[in-house]
Amino acid sequence: MTLSLFQVDAFTDRPFGGNPAAVCALPEARPDAWMQRVAQEMNLSETAFFYPEAEGYRLRWFTPTVEVDLCGHATLATSHVLWSEGYLAADQTAQFHTRSGLLTARRQGDWMELNFPTAQLQAIPAPPGLAATLGAEPQRVMATDLGYLVEIATADQVRQLQPDFAALQALAVPGVIVTSLGEAPYDFVSRFFAPNLGINEDPVTGSAHCSLSPYWRERLGKTAFLAYQASQRGGVVKVQDEGSRVRLSGQAITVLRGDLVA
Repeated sequence: MTLSLFQVDAFTDRPFGGNPAAVCALPEARPDAWMQRVAQEMNLSETAFFYPEAEGYRLRWFTPTVEVDLCGHATLATSHVLWSEGYLAADQTAQFHTRSGLLTARRQGDWMELNFPTAQLQAIPAPPGLAATLGAEPQRVMATDLGYLVEIATADQVRQLQPDFAALQALAVPGVIVTSLGEAPYDFVSRFFAPNLGINEDPVTGSAHCSLSPYWRERLGKTAFLAYQASQRGGVVKVQDEGSRVRLSGQAITVLRGDLVA
């Protein structure tokens, strides 16, 4: 039996930009260990698996080392596959049953909009050694579900960061979001480092914007943002903060279609 497998670049409108995700279409559930091995084989920051469930799809996300509770770019990639490969009509809403509850996506022209839960934030003192680990002085530090959210002084500093990944791993949190005010046309920029999830740097991280949205809402007093994740590949995220939910919009492009035979 062969399975349809796709590689999609998410949060970009051009090949080889944004964040690549593998998307595997399943007729039914497969063992966790098998999905983890496929994700390890694909060796991308996320591999998504979807199969029909309850008027929608069960959606699961795996890094090369662990299953995660929430992933934005792989959800965007899966949504793109559902519409571009004819699983759903263009006007149908995608419904995903996940470890983070029911998530939905809808198509809006060339863009797709994800409806995600907003993360909870708590201001904390900067952990000892964080400045040396990042190579930049924290202005503010928040605790989030993903680990730490750290604001630093400038967008240029965010772009030039070269963190100590061994020291980041020793922080014993899933990851570190680093952000600053953006430069026109962007309201803010960010990067996301997650060696404890098997990803030194994730190129464009939808789930990080579930924390960035309430943070910048509080800082800037607004609810709509155009954001840029300033990794080497780079990606654009439109953000609409709605309190307990956040709408994340992006584009995506398929770069590979194939058959998984294992």
